Amino acid sequence: MLRSILLVLALSAAAAANAAAPSVASAKEGRPNILWVVSEDNTYNFVGAYGDPLARTPNVDALAKKGVTFDVAHSPAPVCAPTRHTIITGVYATTHGAQHMRSHPPLPSGVKFFPEYLRAAGYYCTNNAKTDYNTSTPFAVAWDQNNRTAHWRGRKAGQPFFAVFNHEHSHESKQHKREPLITDPAKVKVPAYLPDTPTVRADLAQYYDNVSRADAAIGQVLKQLADDGLADDTIVFYYSDNGGTLPRSKRFMWDNGTHIAMVAYFPEKFRHLAPAAPGSHSQELVNFVDLAPTVLSLAGVAAPAYFQGRAFAGTARKPAPNFTFTFRDRMDERYDLSRAVNDGRYRYVRHYLPHRAAGQHVGYLWQQASMKEWDELNRAGKLTAIQRAFFEPHAAEELFDCTADPENVKNLVPPEPGRGANDLSAEGLAKADPAHKAALDRLRAALRAHLLRTLDTGFLPEAMMIAQADGASPTTITDKPERYPLANLLDFIDAAQFGKASGQQVVAATRHPLAVWRYWAVTATLTSKNPPNFSQLLTDTDPSVRLAAAESVLRRGPSEAAWKVIADSLAASHSRELRLAALNAITYLPVAPETLKPLIAACATSGDEYLKRAGEFLSP
Repeated sequence: MLRSILLVLALSAAAAANAAAPSVASAKEGRPNILWVVSEDNTYNFVGAYGDPLARTPNVDALAKKGVTFDVAHSPAPVCAPTRHTIITGVYATTHGAQHMRSHPPLPSGVKFFPEYLRAAGYYCTNNAKTDYNTSTPFAVAWDQNNRTAHWRGRKAGQPFFAVFNHEHSHESKQHKREPLITDPAKVKVPAYLPDTPTVRADLAQYYDNVSRADAAIGQVLKQLADDGLADDTIVFYYSDNGGTLPRSKRFMWDNGTHIAMVAYFPEKFRHLAPAAPGSHSQELVNFVDLAPTVLSLAGVAAPAYFQGRAFAGTARKPAPNFTFTFRDRMDERYDLSRAVNDGRYRYVRHYLPHRAAGQHVGYLWQQASMKEWDELNRAGKLTAIQRAFFEPHAAEELFDCTADPENVKNLVPPEPGRGANDLSAEGLAKADPAHKAALDRLRAALRAHLLRTLDTGFLPEAMMIAQADGASPTTITDKPERYPLANLLDFIDAAQFGKASGQQVVAATRHPLAVWRYWAVTATLTSKNPPNFSQLLTDTDPSVRLAAAESVLRRGPSEAAWKVIADSLAASHSRELRLAALNAITYLPVAPETLKPLIAACATSGDEYLKRAGEFLSP
């Protein structure tokens, strides 16, 4: 906990620490230009440089042949906006309360968008043109140009530049309409978790085509660089913002949701800044939280103390970590709370809302033909156990050997009582490979340390977090142990979800003065077949606690009082976040009474895209 407190002190002191202009290692000519070319929604294994024989990515592959390919690179989240928040601030979005998709918390005092440090050091910074930074803090100060025409060509003569070009050709939206196929559907490999049907094969083939189009667009930018005579002066990074668009990749916590492609090319004059030799494959763990410190390192600019990543190239390069971390929270209209840690071989995932299925209906995802068909086949009972698991409640813990099981379909964690069998029993796990047990213990400890070190805000339900922050950064709550005792809270959640909390402990939690404790007293026991009776919390002072209690009570049986709480939570006078949470609860409850239908219909006609989709799903 001491390390967490020290981190918060560093964050709060950042304004004073960064009042002076950042130091520059060399203000003379010879500083590198830095170019990012980014494809969207692109898992690593659809790029030729990673060994896929069907991939048609000649431009990225050519970059890899003379650059460094990072074999174990991960986005911090399996979706764009929280990921971009992490990239642009150098801080995990979970620290800032920016982990929910398209949320808008302000940045803490003193935290800057990292291109500001480059601009102060004389760099010309452009972004073409994706932002999605998941914050209400204005970001105009980050860029000299930020639009679809932004280009390094707008800089002064001889001025070094940092330029970002985002390409949407492989974005999920490109899968919503069938295009003429170039890739042969018969040649694609269908993952074990998806049904092998013509529709799924067609979506896979179209995705290959879209990734190829993104590669062609990247090639055009690289040609402009060469045509301008700048290729020998520019360090080039290619990466994808998160995992791929196909069902069970983007938005989800398995390997192909966050395991992305990343290549960096260092021209000869800057080869001394590279982390490895030209044409090599690096096995170092890399996360997008590392991008900000790495770019500053390459530019010779001192990084602020609050950055949470490490420079993996340049003069300030640091040793590779033993672990890399990812998070999943609200994805569009659906709430979830999962955290993962990867050590290069094993991936451990902790699902803190195991009563929810991974495959909650997300309106945007369900526009894809293969996702619709997968759902229909599940409802018709025509899936294998592996294919059906997506639509069933999470196991609270998952452990995957990503080397032996890159599709992450064999959970190596012993089964939980009453929650069905995994691939190995507890006895079989120990006999099969003792390394699995050692990995599980090691990764559990690493994840806990990370949550405490970064003061993860995710254990405050979104509506509660926003209300308590009262217009300020959520760090104003989480930097105070008396308001957010995270270590003790994690202990309680683990004990309650793994059947080790006594009835007295749960009752004590329902009477705790902190609303977050009372919320978890209910939520951590929702996996129970017969949860405690929390009817006394239906009149709690906090609306998130009341709503959680209402869901729990209704899981036990009919309750007019509980339905009234849910109806109140849907009222337009409440925040979008509380209303979304109510719609999520209704989705998993018995048929709602007639009195709720007008309230659900009001959400379905809302101007808010997420309320609208969740309301439409529940409307007849």
